[in-house]
Amino acid sequence: MRTMRTLTAAVALTAAISLAACTGGTVTGGGETPAPASGDIAVEGGEITFQTWSLKNDRFTPYFESVIAAFEKDNPGVKVNWIDQPGDGYEDKILQQANSGELPDVINLPPEFAYKLAQVDQLVDLKAADSAKVGEYVEGATNAYVYPNIDGVYGYPWYLGTDLNWYNTKMLSEAGVDATKLPTDLDALFAMASEVAKATNGNVKMISDVPRTGTLSAAGVEIFKDGQFVFNTPEAVKVVERYKKAYEDGAMPAEALNADYLGNKTLYFQGKTAWTTGAAGFASDLAKEAPTLVPDTVVTPRIGHPPLFIQGISVAKTSKYPELALKFAQFVTNTDNQVEFVKIAQGFFPGTKEANANPDTFTSVIESDLQKVATEAAAAAMGDATPEYPIQFTYDMDTYLKQQMALAVKGEIGIQEALDKAVEYANKNLVK
Repeated sequence: MRTMRTLTAAVALTAAISLAACTGGTVTGGGETPAPASGDIAVEGGEITFQTWSLKNDRFTPYFESVIAAFEKDNPGVKVNWIDQPGDGYEDKILQQANSGELPDVINLPPEFAYKLAQVDQLVDLKAADSAKVGEYVEGATNAYVYPNIDGVYGYPWYLGTDLNWYNTKMLSEAGVDATKLPTDLDALFAMASEVAKATNGNVKMISDVPRTGTLSAAGVEIFKDGQFVFNTPEAVKVVERYKKAYEDGAMPAEALNADYLGNKTLYFQGKTAWTTGAAGFASDLAKEAPTLVPDTVVTPRIGHPPLFIQGISVAKTSKYPELALKFAQFVTNTDNQVEFVKIAQGFFPGTKEANANPDTFTSVIESDLQKVATEAAAAAMGDATPEYPIQFTYDMDTYLKQQMALAVKGEIGIQEALDKAVEYANKNLVK
């Protein structure tokens, strides 16, 4: 999972505003709920709810059951109820829970979801609660839970990832492409895409998405500056021009105009594109969903600046047992438990400094050669990786940008016009 451009939540902004109306709006951090004491937290019984995002399945359920059992054994009289929400509509569900006063005590939240709740004072400031503990997590990921005009930290980094390039060498070989000479920059990538399409009469296509903020950011386009979105620049126009030409040359399937992040992966699995991007865990998904493609797939470092994808654990400020909730959030994200988690979620990386300093503790279990190569490539990029879009960029903004980019790629409106409209829409809906 990324941080996570896998959903579209059109009601997110209005729901967040509704929450603000209920709770008073402006947040300065800390609120009136007393922060639990730092250090080893003592608890005496209590019952809390722990919510994850699309992780209750054959692969992960035994892990979570084991973690919860161990915590309950170490804390007699404590009960942890685990619930899991499906992938689609997760943000909507969280906002509904918050609006109805039913927010789970401990919640799996990417930074952008936590931001909405922090804006309306629904989450515990983890730095105020236990500043020493916050320092144990990867700094770049922790900073993703530090928000503009809000004091504090609102999530413990849990598992991390970054994008890589994935190529179907069998498909590319139809156009005479040498798998040892794959592109290392965007110009070369799009030149290859057009050449491959022409050489195969359009039978082999490479490009699986329209340009988004992540695409622009990876190409060096500034997205947000001085409190405003500014990605309608000449540099951005040049990026979109590449996609428009690829579409005209037959290097992009029609489905790519509507695909979301997971849709891109699906196009690759279905053999409709010969290139896509995805985290190192893509190798595991490929082995499960399209195993016949594994021998023909190679992975290379992401072209451009590597993005940082983050999932984290937050604590609800409304919890009836705040000390217990904080203790469990720290337990599920401690180094030992994070290492065990990423042994299962191969290709992702733990959120603590100690775990990342000893990668053999979680990479030694990898058996797939493709997964090993992908994990090594992702590990090499993690030090430079940063979130691919500003926290102020919402899902409705992303949806609107995608619509404008699709129109521009098809040639129905001008590229500059499409970028101008997307920037205008984003700034008009910017919550300050």
